[in-house]
Amino acid sequence: MDNKINWCDSMQQSFEFYTVDPNTWKDDKQLENVESCSINRDESNETLGSATIDFGNSINECYIRVYLHVIQNQINHKEPLGTFMIQSPHERFDGKKKSISTDAYTPLIELKEKSPPVGYSLLKNQVIMPVAYALCRENMRAPVIEANSKKTLYSDFVSDLSDTWLSFIRALVSNAKFELSIDALGRLLFEPIKDVGSLQPVWTYSDDNSSILFPDISNDRDLYAIPNVVEVIYSTDSECLISRVVNNDPNSPISTVNRGREILLRDTNPTISGKPTQEYLDEYATQLLRNASCLEHTITYTHGYCPVRVGDCVLLNYERAGLKNVRAKVIYQSIRCIVGCPVQEKAVYTEKLWR
Repeated sequence: MDNKINWCDSMQQSFEFYTVDPNTWKDDKQLENVESCSINRDESNETLGSATIDFGNSINECYIRVYLHVIQNQINHKEPLGTFMIQSPHERFDGKKKSISTDAYTPLIELKEKSPPVGYSLLKNQVIMPVAYALCRENMRAPVIEANSKKTLYSDFVSDLSDTWLSFIRALVSNAKFELSIDALGRLLFEPIKDVGSLQPVWTYSDDNSSILFPDISNDRDLYAIPNVVEVIYSTDSECLISRVVNNDPNSPISTVNRGREILLRDTNPTISGKPTQEYLDEYATQLLRNASCLEHTITYTHGYCPVRVGDCVLLNYERAGLKNVRAKVIYQSIRCIVGCPVQEKAVYTEKLWR
């Protein structure tokens, strides 16, 4: 993050667009015919994002890099917002003027367009991340940042007929507890998979006088199907053990007391090594109910631009909306390239409903 710019203070903003030389991955020519641009960064999207860019005239397929140009206190700063390959132009003519809207994709599109050879396999005990790095380098033009990990495959890893290089590599690195990430310059990174609780906030959104938050905020959550009773059944040819745990805590909003009914989760195939005792099975069932008694919140809000990425942890202190010291993981951003650079953002956090 840039320490020179105060993103909560006033500034001059404009947007710049450059073609990218795929051989050097550096900016090439500045484009003057871009009429509008919107960018989506999406954790659930296979290529982790996309963009829609409108042009005043025709343009061939190429990579384009988008910048937010900021001037503040005589400081000039160019903040990269994304690097995308433009494809699929849609021409419009209103009787006076022609405009061209293009769909654009992150550099991961190159991994999605190609597939491994039929039956492609990696052998047991092979070190995972150097192989993933080499496969990415071979099959995409964007720079790839190598990850430092010595984890190996526990068994042979074979591609499916439906695999693309993207799906194959994504599944491969998950065996080393990594996931794919794309930065704003279009570089591919391998990020360690982390629990939200272990992440440190990189930004605090508040509702004080220097806030960049817009006033509207939504908090979606669904209590449906969260259990308040767990039954675990362990059986063999010679014995059967049953453990039943009930959440009847009056302080829990999902308890049998507060809901007035039981919602059952039954596990007939518990993951247990060896022969359990009744005490062990009771502890297993209690932990299972505790893990299931979590409510995921999805918060949607809009703010002025700041250098927060999808995957980052943010701290929400929007007390008027009932959010105080809430740590959430950003999963989606929609950036409009207009003055003010509003960013619609979604973040998730988990609330424990039974302790």
